[in-house]
Amino acid sequence: MDKKVKVEISARHVHLCREDFEKLYGKGKKLSPVKKLSQLGEFASKDKVEIINGKNKIHARILGPLRDHSQIEMSLTDAYQLSLDPLPKIRISGDIHGAIQVLVKGPKGNTKIPAIIAQRHLHCSEEQAKELKLKPHQIISVKINGQRKTTFHNTIVRISDKYDLSLHLDTDEANAAGISGETFGEIIK
Repeated sequence: MDKKVKVEISARHVHLCREDFEKLYGKGKKLSPVKKLSQLGEFASKDKVEIINGKNKIHARILGPLRDHSQIEMSLTDAYQLSLDPLPKIRISGDIHGAIQVLVKGPKGNTKIPAIIAQRHLHCSEEQAKELKLKPHQIISVKINGQRKTTFHNTIVRISDKYDLSLHLDTDEANAAGISGETFGEIIK
C-alpha cells in the first residue's frame, strides 16, 4: 500500500540535557518555547547557541523538551562550514556513542557536545505503522515528485505513540530535492 506522507525539513539544531543546558544558560533557567513542532510535546525554543570549531562558527536553535543526553544535529554542509575533521557520521538520532565532540557556547558558558548528521527517518505512530505494515527500524524509500524528482532510499522507520506520520530530511537533502513549502512524498517499500 502506497501512502502520502508530509515532508518536514529539519535544520541544524541542538538537543540538551539539563546539566549541559545549565552550563550554557545558568542554573534554574528554563527553555522558552516559541513554536510547537509536529511531534507530540516537542518545540522550538527562542534559545540559541553557537557551535564553534576554531575560528568557524554557526548558530543553532535549541529544541525542547530537555533530554537525557545532549546532541547536535547538523547537515554535511554545516560540518564543512565548521571545517570539522573528522566529519560527523550519519546516525540515527540518539546514537551518540563515539560521536565527535564539538564546542557549544551559550550566554553563560560553554561545553563540548556530540555531533551527528541525522539519518533521514520516517516518524509514525503505532496505529499508522500497523496501517502501513511498517516495523521499527525498517528501511524504506520515499519518492518526492516535482521538478527535481527524487527518491530517498535508506529511510529508517521510527515508531512511537508520540509520533505523527512525517518524513524528516536535513536541509541538504531537502535542497537537493527542491523542497520548499508544503510537500508530500510517497512511501515505497
